[in-house]
Amino acid sequence: MNAKRERRLVWWAVIASLFVHVIVALSLASFNSAFGPTPLEEDKPVELTVVDLSATPPPAKLVNPPFMQTEKESVEEPKEKTFESNANSIAASQLPATGDAPLPSQEGKEKPFVDLQTHDYSLPSKVQEAKPEAKVTPPPATPAPTARPSATPRPTIAPTATPEPIATPAPEQFAMLKPTPPPPIRDPEETEATPAPKTPASAPPITSRPLPPKPSSAYQPQKQETRISGRISNRGPSAVNAVGTPLGKYQKMVSDAIGSRWYYYMNDKMDLVSVGTAHVEAEVDAKGGIKNLRVLSNNANEAFANICLQSFQEAQIPPIPPDLIATLPQGRLPVDIYFTTYPNR
Repeated sequence: MNAKRERRLVWWAVIASLFVHVIVALSLASFNSAFGPTPLEEDKPVELTVVDLSATPPPAKLVNPPFMQTEKESVEEPKEKTFESNANSIAASQLPATGDAPLPSQEGKEKPFVDLQTHDYSLPSKVQEAKPEAKVTPPPATPAPTARPSATPRPTIAPTATPEPIATPAPEQFAMLKPTPPPPIRDPEETEATPAPKTPASAPPITSRPLPPKPSSAYQPQKQETRISGRISNRGPSAVNAVGTPLGKYQKMVSDAIGSRWYYYMNDKMDLVSVGTAHVEAEVDAKGGIKNLRVLSNNANEAFANICLQSFQEAQIPPIPPDLIATLPQGRLPVDIYFTTYPNR
């Protein structure tokens, strides 16, 4: 029994050793193939591609740059066209650069919008035509009378007999009863020689002078400098790099037409509105009409919102230039304005 058991153990040991040797051989083969030298690839000739840079399109410009109204126009265009505006403007700042925004650094009040200048608003007014003054007509001069010689010959007096002298009382007794002797008759020749009396020359006629016309004034919104930390380093009055475009000029026309009406109604109904901000949105069609007018938000009272809507509806907006209609979505200009009234206004 023991001999058979020993033979079985020997066979099992032989089988186990064979299995172990097979596993070791397979593992060695796999390691040799993984870490073996990689076959060398054939060298390919170097290829060069010539590119015509003149035919390469220029880099894409900034699409729909932000709009900022410009008051100080520059003849030259800025090298960096950061903003779209109604006129060309070159960036400048009165203070050193203190931030990363493409704006000038300046002191002012903390407000949600950007104003680079401070000035009060003015409503548009036309020059009144000069009205002439009332024309004063002097009275006609009365011609001086001139002596004309009489065509009737002088009568001859026939000699009369001399009466006898009569005794008369003393002249003192009848002094009041004496008639006044008539003036002597002058000779016509002597009358012609007498010059006519001189009359004073009449004053020259008064010419009408027009009243001085009143000066005209253009519309400008009320602005107050806001606190800005920008990166502009050029010294000068606060300005940004902006280029004047036809779209920027038309946008200014639209904002001026709406803003002038808003200030007009605010002056008339200031006691009815409350402090707050209204966000109004609309579209201007090709003929200058207002479409899709709506109030997006309003934290003031209803009277203030009505004034903002009325400013849009009564604004005299010119038609969109034909060359701009094709560049606008659906041929309409979107308008987005925030109206704000402050307690210290």
